Amino acid sequence: MPRILLFDIDGTLIRSGGAGARALERAVAAVLGLASVQADFSFGGMTDRMIFRRLLGSLGVEPEESLIARILERYPAILEEEVANAEHYAVQRGMRESLQALELSGRGDLAVGLGTGNVERGARIKLARADLNRFFPFGGFGCDAEDRGELLAAGAARGAERLGVAVSECSIVVVGDTPRDVSAAHAIGARCVAVATGGATRDELEAAGADHLFDDMASPGAYEALLS
Repeated sequence: MPRILLFDIDGTLIRSGGAGARALERAVAAVLGLASVQADFSFGGMTDRMIFRRLLGSLGVEPEESLIARILERYPAILEEEVANAEHYAVQRGMRESLQALELSGRGDLAVGLGTGNVERGARIKLARADLNRFFPFGGFGCDAEDRGELLAAGAARGAERLGVAVSECSIVVVGDTPRDVSAAHAIGARCVAVATGGATRDELEAAGADHLFDDMASPGAYEALLS
């Protein structure tokens, strides 16, 4: 059966050393003309638009679409600066090796893409520092939908198109690090390979119903779970 793999970014593929969160907060502050903004909630598994909407609400500001659009316009330049200067940016253990192995497998029935709450420009900025964009020619992004399940469905559709088959003919696997990744995967009928490399614990990922659960992608059996 043709297979589509959709990888989350933050906490799963990389850790940005807080660059993403700082950029999101700075973008809101810049558009509102504030000195700073600090969130009192976790961004884990949320889409960029969802984060902006909630940040604005916490400030008592109506999250109008035109305002969110202005924030999204400012955000990429701020993110680029934050990622470039992040001291603790790193690729998660085992991820680069797994991506290289997938690339070298030469499988014509396999499509590897992104499934991330980041808007596409933000996603590409985060991955560029580690030269990971080349592994992901397509994806589902936060600019496709605010709902994580819907953006994964968009990514799966693009993967199926690349394979030249219907989505219904494909096995879809989502790789993520939060309970939101797990629930969104199941919402579109996909399996979830969860890695405990982000903010969620193994117990939380297990409780969410992860189909496969590993400490990281370097763990025994993790790479095999992508293709099993």
